[in-house]
Amino acid sequence: MDVTPAPVPEAQLLPEPRRLGTLARLAPEPMKVVLNWGRRYSLWVFNFGLACCAIEFIAASMSRHDFIRLGVIPFAPGPRQADLMIVSGTVTDKMAPAVKRLYEQMPEPKYVISFGACSNCGGPYWDSYSVTKGVDQIIPVDVYVPGCPPRPEALLQGILKLQEKIARESLNERYSRPSAAQLSSGLVTAPPAPGGDDR
Repeated sequence: MDVTPAPVPEAQLLPEPRRLGTLARLAPEPMKVVLNWGRRYSLWVFNFGLACCAIEFIAASMSRHDFIRLGVIPFAPGPRQADLMIVSGTVTDKMAPAVKRLYEQMPEPKYVISFGACSNCGGPYWDSYSVTKGVDQIIPVDVYVPGCPPRPEALLQGILKLQEKIARESLNERYSRPSAAQLSSGLVTAPPAPGGDDR
C-alpha cells in the first residue's frame, strides 16, 4: 500500500515572507523600537578633548547641566566600551591618525558628535598648515555642534538630535551586507608592474 502524502493545493500554502534582510526578519517592529530605545538612552561617551571646547564638555557633564539625565554616561574607560565619540577642539594633522585609530576601536553601533568650530571646519585656525579642515575629513560625523566655544546647552541640543536620529534608525540599513562596489570604492589601484613600458 502506497503512503505518499497528497500534494497541498497552491491556495493553502502560506505566502513567502517579504525579505528585508536577515536581522529584519529576526527582529520584528516592536523589537526594533526596544533596541533603538536602549541605544538611545545608554550612550557611553569617549571624550576626545583637544582644546578649549573640552572645558565646555566638562561643564555639560557637571551638576548644573547634567547630561546624565538624558541617558549619556560621560568618561567611558576606553574606546572599546564607548558608543559615542565627542571630538571637541582643534584636530591637527598630527593628531588625526590617533582620532581615526580610536574611532575604529569603538564597537558598532558608534556615533560621533563634532563639538565646536575647530572640530567642525578648523575654526579660526582653518588656514593653518597643520590643522585638519574638520574631523569629518577622517571619520564620519553624525551631529555638528557650532560655536567657538559652544555653550554646554548646545551640546545638550546636539545629544537630543543624535537621540532622535538613533530612534529612527533601521536595523536593516545598519547591518545589511555591503555590495562589492561599496567594498572596493575606497581601495587604491595598484601601480603598474615594473619592467613594462620603458620610455
